[in-house]
Amino acid sequence: MNWEIETVGLTKRFGALTATDHVDLRVARAEVHAVMGENGAGKSTLMSMLYGLVAPDEGEIVIDGRQVRFGSALDAIDHGLGMVHQAFKLFEDLTVWENVVMGAEPRRRGFLDRGRAIAAVRALTERYDLRVDVTRRVRELSVGIRQRVEILKALYRDARILILDEPTAVLTPQERDGLFGVIRTLRADGRTILFVTHKLHEVMEITDNVSVLRHGKLVARMKTRESSPEAIIGAMTGRSVNLDVAKAPARPGQVVLKLDRVSVGAGPKPVVDAVSFEVRAGEIVGIAGVAGNGQSELIEAVAGLRAASGRIALKDRDLGGLDVAGRRRAGLAYIPEDRATTGTAAGASAAENMLMGRQDDPSLVRGPLLNETAIAAHSRHLIATNDIRIPSERSDVATLSGGNLQKVVIARELDRGAPLLIAEQPTRGVDVGAIEAIHARLVAERDAGRAILLVSAEMSEILGLSDRILVMYEGRILADIPAGTASEAQLGLLMAGRAEPAA
Repeated sequence: MNWEIETVGLTKRFGALTATDHVDLRVARAEVHAVMGENGAGKSTLMSMLYGLVAPDEGEIVIDGRQVRFGSALDAIDHGLGMVHQAFKLFEDLTVWENVVMGAEPRRRGFLDRGRAIAAVRALTERYDLRVDVTRRVRELSVGIRQRVEILKALYRDARILILDEPTAVLTPQERDGLFGVIRTLRADGRTILFVTHKLHEVMEITDNVSVLRHGKLVARMKTRESSPEAIIGAMTGRSVNLDVAKAPARPGQVVLKLDRVSVGAGPKPVVDAVSFEVRAGEIVGIAGVAGNGQSELIEAVAGLRAASGRIALKDRDLGGLDVAGRRRAGLAYIPEDRATTGTAAGASAAENMLMGRQDDPSLVRGPLLNETAIAAHSRHLIATNDIRIPSERSDVATLSGGNLQKVVIARELDRGAPLLIAEQPTRGVDVGAIEAIHARLVAERDAGRAILLVSAEMSEILGLSDRILVMYEGRILADIPAGTASEAQLGLLMAGRAEPAA
């Protein structure tokens, strides 16, 4: 068979770590091909080599039967590849068409041909039913439309092979369905899609074939229609994993966290606008919403990272005059969205990171000095009980996979025994095995009487873990719904600012 894109023995090493180990990937023309694997399996490295961002140490990349070598992403683009990254690379103050043509502008007599540029981009939107107003500035667009602009950038450069890296991570269900419609249109036009994701239900819905990486090796290729989520998980992890969240009905106790008309930002339209709600002991309250609707700012205000008006109380104690350290001493634990920057200190060991906030714990100090022996024993205990896969407690956290880094943060925060836990995007970018462990731990903490405030862009996570769901839109709480009565479609509409389908 003639493959659209093929790798032969593709290998990349970073010091003693072999990120990809003689990978033979084969993708046919006009197919949607999923690339799956746990964190650290080699997916990102493989895609980076295909797009010219990283040079392989061994092996070949073959496109349409011809071996190619990429010195940069520009070389990959010249050979018909495009990539849509998780973090969009757009200029917010420029229009859609300006972002799309930048670096490849049509010119007339040496000057930008504005009319031809707009016409070319508009023709692509119509051809692929992308439904984007090419004259609007990017800052005015939703996340889903911004993603379409990234796709337009690749199509404008005539990408025949499109790499989509976790493309639905921040989309509403309706935006995801729209993206899948675009993918089907691209496939029908003969384009090839490499779909990198952790979401099994999406793989089953949109892809034709699946390749699975484990520990840098390609361990399985399967036709999607002949496979199952269980088979894919088994190939990824080498074991069975249960992603259904098992939990008994909540038994809420006393109010632990209370917000009364909390606002963040000044002016007529604050980022968080007079938000009020409660979280009780023994319940998980989930906050659902499209990124950019105030969830992060609200959580940062509660944690003490951002100034706010209104009243925030923890067990009837007003937190208004307390900084981050004071709020932690008052009983707040926090798993931040950005585990690498906010949650941990790169360059420090796992033991040092798990010690943070407990430097004055009598069990971990000896007089004015830290008790290194006790700290090492304490760290090894947390590593074992939280299944953190790491050579030793002395390992630099910068060397850990996303899932293991998240487990370090969770182990540290839960070990404090605080009555309130804020978990912000607790499983973003982590693999299915880590997701299973994190979900089980959060439910166990709820059952032990902890109050948990959960923020997640994953609809299945919000629905599966929460006892109550708050939906945020443009800085306000639009709805407070018992999780047992909520549906994905209902939440998606609320997240888009609509209570019911448009007529």
